[in-house]
Amino acid sequence: MTDAEQPGPKRKGKSGSATSLPSKDAILEFIRASPAKIGKREIARAFNVKGDDRIILKRMLRELAEAGGVTKSRKRLRGKAQLRPVTVLEIAGNDDNGELFAFPIDWNETAEGPPPRVLMKLKPGRTPGSGDHVLSRIEPAPEIDGFDYVAMPIKILPRERIHQLGIFRKLKEGGVIEPTEKKQLREWRIAPNEMEGAKDGELVRFEVTKTGQALAPRARIMERLGHPEGERAISMIAIENYSLPTVFQPSVKAEIAGLKSPTLRGRDDLRKIPLITIDPADARDHDDAVWAAPDDDPGNQGGFVVIVAIADVSFYVRPGTALDSEALKRGNSVYFPDQVVPMLPEALSNDLCSLKEDVDRPCLAVRMVFNSEGHKRDHRFIRGMMRSAAKLAYPEAQAAIDGHPSATTKPLLESVLKPLWAAYAALRTARDKRGPLELDLPERKIILDEEGRVARIATPERLDAHRLIEEFMIQANVAAAETLEAMKSPLIYRIHDAPGEEKVNALSDFLATIGISLPKAGLMQPSQFNRILGKMKDSDISELVNEVILRSQAQAEYSPNNLGHFGLNLRRYAHFTSPIRRYADLIVHRALIRALKFGPGGLADEEIGGLDKVAEQISQSERRAMAAERETVDRLIAIHLSGQVGATFAGRISGVTRSGLFVKLNENGADGFIPASTIGRDYYVHSEVDHALIGERTGETYRLGDRVEVRLVEAHPAAGALRFKLVSDGRFDLKLARRKRGPAPRGKPPRRGR
Repeated sequence: MTDAEQPGPKRKGKSGSATSLPSKDAILEFIRASPAKIGKREIARAFNVKGDDRIILKRMLRELAEAGGVTKSRKRLRGKAQLRPVTVLEIAGNDDNGELFAFPIDWNETAEGPPPRVLMKLKPGRTPGSGDHVLSRIEPAPEIDGFDYVAMPIKILPRERIHQLGIFRKLKEGGVIEPTEKKQLREWRIAPNEMEGAKDGELVRFEVTKTGQALAPRARIMERLGHPEGERAISMIAIENYSLPTVFQPSVKAEIAGLKSPTLRGRDDLRKIPLITIDPADARDHDDAVWAAPDDDPGNQGGFVVIVAIADVSFYVRPGTALDSEALKRGNSVYFPDQVVPMLPEALSNDLCSLKEDVDRPCLAVRMVFNSEGHKRDHRFIRGMMRSAAKLAYPEAQAAIDGHPSATTKPLLESVLKPLWAAYAALRTARDKRGPLELDLPERKIILDEEGRVARIATPERLDAHRLIEEFMIQANVAAAETLEAMKSPLIYRIHDAPGEEKVNALSDFLATIGISLPKAGLMQPSQFNRILGKMKDSDISELVNEVILRSQAQAEYSPNNLGHFGLNLRRYAHFTSPIRRYADLIVHRALIRALKFGPGGLADEEIGGLDKVAEQISQSERRAMAAERETVDRLIAIHLSGQVGATFAGRISGVTRSGLFVKLNENGADGFIPASTIGRDYYVHSEVDHALIGERTGETYRLGDRVEVRLVEAHPAAGALRFKLVSDGRFDLKLARRKRGPAPRGKPPRRGR
């Protein structure tokens, strides 16, 4: 039995009963399981170590540190995550003693703290240089001062030529390239003869060319892309960083040139039905159209017939073609404020497949019948030919219903728009009874001027016109899933799993801190969350509760296996309504065409066996697109605010970590960070349950959702990063402080300097 495995020594407590100190193994397990760095005080509290036993505990911790089990940093302790015996290291350079050292490349510094330092033992032959990746065999090195491991190189891995974007900064001799990614901390040196005439502050494309021992990686500028604030430059950063494909291959263009328009043969003629499109005012592609009318069936008094018609992309994009391969590679369109990276070439997305006004277009439509309470009685799919009667924007359609019709909407008001709104009223009744998750989290929209700069940041109003189209699309998506299930056809579902047990428990713990109980028994239902959201709707912490409930939810994705859609509270759901911009919808169209024997363009036999891989790929593409879109908005806002460094703003705390606070500004939705080291005059402890930083001495508290006033101290437009400093004080929550610290804090929080 090793020393670490020995049980702790038994001692007499003050009551005379025997108490037992924790074993070293138990201490190590506690330290490694902790998400934050902890100290002797936290360990003593966890194991109820008191009095003279603290001296023995201190000695045990010192022995663990000497043995390499833990490391100290500012009187805090961190368990050493164990590296695999064979791992890949990145050479960092030479230390002050000339020793070559490295760090593991697969290391999550946010979760695990600073990476372990590894001493490299050199072998005869090529010596690895700074930045090289080396496959190495490693062993713990507790006896070597300043190092956690010692490594013997096995193989120096080939260095890839890295093509990426950065901001060039000119120095007296040569220059450096700053990163355009928040997580990238390094800079790349540029020799004077490799600058290609770049000017200070320009966005450049560069490649890493060479490194030498003890030298930082060097780079060479390949292309100058102009000032990063210029038109399209900001979205270009995201396109490059996420490797979004922007160029369609010649084979794709050749296929488009050979496409033929469909005829009425094998299609229902829907051209006399006044289907209309309702989209954002700046929409360039229109892939869905709607129509509704009262049902003339005497057996369905007060009911409605609704038709949702969708562009028949599957007629043009067939399995096995270059067009199909390119669409799958992209997975979905990516929407930036200044441009779109489309899934399909513009000849399709903006022309042949766009449901243009007064132009014949092939479509795949679903005719649905609802009763007076909005419950669907039946539906059937149609492969048809339609002609859009009007192209409307959301505000335009809403204004007509509100009594302010335009020249375009006035002729449509009685015959088209009012029946649509009447049908929506019935569907809304059924929707309210169904009870989907009702989160209230407004979105921001970037409005650019003619030069591609931020003119303003708006929060668009949610209109009934938006809700109408959203509900009609949901019903069409449900109908597609139901039809394909009934015909035992393979398909790709849009799934959203219920929150996991761990997240529900964390949410329950948080809600308990504000006096709300969440049932822990049985499966969660959206209605349970909605009751909480409704209860807190008019409170000061309404936004906080919305944020925390959102974070408890699983991520929606695509799968050939049905798990239902928790957020919409639907047992089956598939994406059918946007095949121009989502590959998942194209698959569902093909499945319907095959199952219903609608003619060419159906799901191919060879596609069926690979639907699981396709679902995984397009789920990843969707996450990639969301990240690229979000980061582009962050960069544009950072540019917008870069001239306001020193200004103060009102905001709310939108995130709490042990390293600091994230704040979202009220005025424009900008997100920025406040390092914990700049907060107040106290040491702040991160309470994960309370989503708060709590002053250890004063009890001053900063909690998720709190209103704060901040000063902008730094803006990095190319990385989309903002750094704030708190101007306002935290709040003193006596109940929270007592629960976290025990006795009530003495005195009031110190006032913050303004």
